[in-house]
Amino acid sequence: MPDVFVNYRTGDGDQTATTLHNQLTARFGPDRIFRACKSIPPGAFFDEELTRGVRRSGVLLAVIGPDWIDHPALQRPDDWVRKELLEAFRCGIPVIPVLAGRRTERPTRSQLPGPLVRLADCQTLRYDNQNDGYDIQRIGDVLTDLIPALAQADKAGAKSTGPDTTQNPVISEPQGPIHTGPGNLYNNSAHVTGDNAISTFVAGENHGGIRQNFGAARRRDRDDER
Repeated sequence: MPDVFVNYRTGDGDQTATTLHNQLTARFGPDRIFRACKSIPPGAFFDEELTRGVRRSGVLLAVIGPDWIDHPALQRPDDWVRKELLEAFRCGIPVIPVLAGRRTERPTRSQLPGPLVRLADCQTLRYDNQNDGYDIQRIGDVLTDLIPALAQADKAGAKSTGPDTTQNPVISEPQGPIHTGPGNLYNNSAHVTGDNAISTFVAGENHGGIRQNFGAARRRDRDDER
């Protein structure tokens, strides 16, 4: 049984609806988020499944895009976006308008058809794809506050994931000096000389640090630059 019903209009909010469905499913688990094109099986009666999906849900997310309020279908009694909203109101199911995009405004009572004026009084959330991480997290957190089953699923998912115990592999340091230029090399000691010698091994206690000598030529270059 779905806990969240995603109400949206194709062509105005369907991309946001897809994102909500995918991200909330990833957080709470499969079969908890109802979206018509994914949740209605082939051969099922479309109208019956939609009505049943609304009635069985704990909350309805009404995705409102920038052209949602001006769509002519919203004025028709047979419009499914409208019918799903009215069914949620009749059943006492909380309706949360999700404003898609940064510039989409909350519908006002004067803009809405008479039967839908209650939608203007519903507290809204916003989903902006430029702020998607925070907005998705916020929407999910609100849903866990409203629906105890989602809160339990959220905790179970976090527990099964557990802390990150990945350990970085240990890379051993070279066991001995590396000699890159002329000069003396002592393989069995920490003594490395030469104009371009780099030592990567220190025998015994390291009181003096690691010395790197890149030759008198470089010192002369620096002296010339002063």
